[in-house]
Amino acid sequence: MALATCLGAVPHAMAQEEPVAAENEESADPDRIRADREEEAARLDDVSVVGFRRSVEKSVATKRNNTSIVEAVYAEDIGKLPDVSIAESLARLPGLTSQRTDGRSQTISIRGLGPDFSTALLNGREQVTTGDNRGVEFDQYPAELLGSVVVFKTPDATLIGQGLAGTVDLRTIRPLAAGEQTIAANARYEFTDEDTLVPGGDDQGYRASVTYIDQFADDTFGVMFGAAIQSTPNQIRRFNAWGYPTNGDGNLVPGGAKPFSQANELERIGLIGTFEWAPAANFQSTLDWSYSDFEEEQLLSGIEFPLFWSSAQLAPPQTVVDGLVTEGRFDNVHPVMRNDVNQRDAELFTLGWNNRFQINGLWGVESDVSFSSAQREDSLVESYAGTGPAQTGNPVSVGFNIADNGVFQFDPDIDFTNPNLFVLTDPQGWGAGAQPNPLTQAGFINNPETDDWLAHARFHVDRQFITGPFSQAMLGVDFSRRDKDRTIRQTFLTPPNGATSAPIPQEALRDGTVDLGFIGIPGMINWDPRFLLENVYDQVDVQLSSFNVPQDWQVREDVVTTFFRLDVDTMIANIPVNGNVGLQWVYTDQSSTGFRVAGADTGAGTVEGGFVPTTRGDSYNKFLPSLNLSFDLGNDLIGRLGASRVMARARMDQLNAGLSLGTDFTQLTSTDPNQSFFSAGGGNPGLRPLIANTVDVSFEKYFADNAGYIALAGYYKNLEDFINPNDSFLADFSAFIPDFLTPEQAEDLGTPLGTVSGPTNNGDGDILGAEFTASVPLGPFIEPLEGFGLISSVSYTDSSVQLGDNPDDITIPGLSEWVINSTVYFERNGFQARVSHRYRDEFLSEVFGLSATRVQRSAKEESIIDAQIGYSFNTGPLENLTITLQGNNLTDEPFTTFESFDERLIIDRQIFGRNFLLGASYRF
Repeated sequence: MALATCLGAVPHAMAQEEPVAAENEESADPDRIRADREEEAARLDDVSVVGFRRSVEKSVATKRNNTSIVEAVYAEDIGKLPDVSIAESLARLPGLTSQRTDGRSQTISIRGLGPDFSTALLNGREQVTTGDNRGVEFDQYPAELLGSVVVFKTPDATLIGQGLAGTVDLRTIRPLAAGEQTIAANARYEFTDEDTLVPGGDDQGYRASVTYIDQFADDTFGVMFGAAIQSTPNQIRRFNAWGYPTNGDGNLVPGGAKPFSQANELERIGLIGTFEWAPAANFQSTLDWSYSDFEEEQLLSGIEFPLFWSSAQLAPPQTVVDGLVTEGRFDNVHPVMRNDVNQRDAELFTLGWNNRFQINGLWGVESDVSFSSAQREDSLVESYAGTGPAQTGNPVSVGFNIADNGVFQFDPDIDFTNPNLFVLTDPQGWGAGAQPNPLTQAGFINNPETDDWLAHARFHVDRQFITGPFSQAMLGVDFSRRDKDRTIRQTFLTPPNGATSAPIPQEALRDGTVDLGFIGIPGMINWDPRFLLENVYDQVDVQLSSFNVPQDWQVREDVVTTFFRLDVDTMIANIPVNGNVGLQWVYTDQSSTGFRVAGADTGAGTVEGGFVPTTRGDSYNKFLPSLNLSFDLGNDLIGRLGASRVMARARMDQLNAGLSLGTDFTQLTSTDPNQSFFSAGGGNPGLRPLIANTVDVSFEKYFADNAGYIALAGYYKNLEDFINPNDSFLADFSAFIPDFLTPEQAEDLGTPLGTVSGPTNNGDGDILGAEFTASVPLGPFIEPLEGFGLISSVSYTDSSVQLGDNPDDITIPGLSEWVINSTVYFERNGFQARVSHRYRDEFLSEVFGLSATRVQRSAKEESIIDAQIGYSFNTGPLENLTITLQGNNLTDEPFTTFESFDERLIIDRQIFGRNFLLGASYRF
């Protein structure tokens, strides 16, 4: 909420040149360069000394002068961005919404398409990600260190790394444009509305940042440094149902449940820096870098109840409502008490160097080289306890009923707060290993890691035109290489010395119990799994655990993008028209290295096994034309038209070359590839990108002095090569014949071809949508309401996408049909207050599943309210001081997923609570 959330983009003089920060200054006229620089300095100065209303006006002004259809958020003041991440503010923009993870907005959907369909830039340069795929997790970026964020909904030919749904460009401040020395600092105290739910957690935190901007050598050399630190707590009550099988009477029953109380602490350090050198009007060099270290710890305590999907028996009587057993009792239950600790350590680093040389009044050249890297390491430790090993302990009877919110309420006949009743063990017999002595799985560790890096080198030449319908031509080329590696290590935790159980050491027990009242259980004992790792457990490496396909992989993409753009500046039927038309030619050489299991009989649950590397790939060309036109219709009315062909590359895990091979000797002589000796499951390194042919229109009516506007926009996307994640395709298995067949058997082989179960490009469809936006200051219309304003948008998106020959429409990940965002604000005489509401309809979400994998689940609608009040001292000894109080998620809106065929069948329900921040900012 500390950003102005309304339509906007970079100033007009730069928006036509490149989708990079306005400060790149690509005008070919030296006098115009200087004028633009002075104008930008004045504009930034205005923004830095006033607040929300001015940042709204700035967004409106830049929106009006842009030829593309864009959204933007701008800083109220330098460093005055108190959101956990920039995603909180992006989620308030028209047509944008977010998915919350652990209580904070993390990923963004644009016009109904989830994070896999959009990309992120930093100062115009493509960024890598800390997740397993391409979707950017925006909570990695300190919002306090950003000057603005621009979302491009229509691309132009110079937008490298553009997304199919949209492109998010994060922008830092340019020191020469700032025009004066500035030091800005802020500090905030953060707290939750309740005490920590898990002993050892925290319910209080802080944030602080400082930004320094200065100019030297007659304003030809500028520097900017920024630093931000934060420690943010969060308390979560999370319920998870295993699913709802059908019993012998044909009724749905709870298969099991996994509820937790959870205490999170997020710690982050962010650093940025920029050096600008402009020794002459025709040359400018800019070097900028950023670094972010992101650490998060999650303490989880709960009880896993294996019910119908176990040896437990559903006892009579039962209450059945519309085919769902809503109340009853399970006997012979062997609960699994759990105390887990999850830790994440992620680092991001970016470096970019841009040089611009204006040869003369017409010709200019520019180079830009950049490097972006991200490393992430997760440690997910599970620790189990129960009444005895492998269902031999004392069984428990568990009464249950399903509450109106879908969360199970349990009534067990055992006291989970008594440590004398439980031991460290494998209550369900989940362990693996060679019979007759399987492992006693008293715990488990998942250690997924990703390493992602991307290097770009870009060069272009441009020429200005004095007369004619075109104002500028630009020709360039961009070279890039991206490598993304994912590995996962898994470990069984067993009682020491081969025992089947071990007592819970007194030293491991934390003070107090864990409140599980939200599932009807007063509490449970709480122990420290890290103490057990160091002092109790034996550790046994596991090769595959729950995976049939090895999950270690690397994807490499070498891309050459040649681009050409003509800027339009002309008159059509006495209507001023500007914009651009262009083309990208994108050549891609993609390859993936994965693994297959050595031998055909090794599968999930394997403790020992060998892996054989396998490498596959492909190359292709794509031609992506684009058109953006802006029509000045008079009386402050502007019409826009955009048309383009855009693409979204396949998810990284879908490009995984890993395989799980199968053989069938009964089909050895078969010549039918669909019923042959070889078959497999895995990824598809030959996947092509999803393609969209798009048309966008927008009509915008502006008020005087750019105080506000009303806009109506529509868009259409025709989708080609949509990726079907659950399909099959033919592959040649010739390379595997020596490993699986003797020479005699190879002679009898009917065909080396076989089917691979994996993703293909056999989907297509359409997306159609409309957006209405109003940014209205109320004072000019109703004088007593001077200082009040309203920003509101309503978006509707409809889709029709089919996979293969199936005529039924699928649900596109991240798509909500209705998205509504509103902010009511007041700002006058130093006082400021605003209330924001964002709503999104049901959507297909992505959450963590078994063994740190990502799974898709239908999520219920959300309605979230945030608010902020503050006061800025404009005179006196406290001048330039601003104090603020902010509250987030004031209605405690949960995140809820359900079985797609019945909303009563809740799978996940996470209650995050309310967060508050009290702080002050000061500008020197």
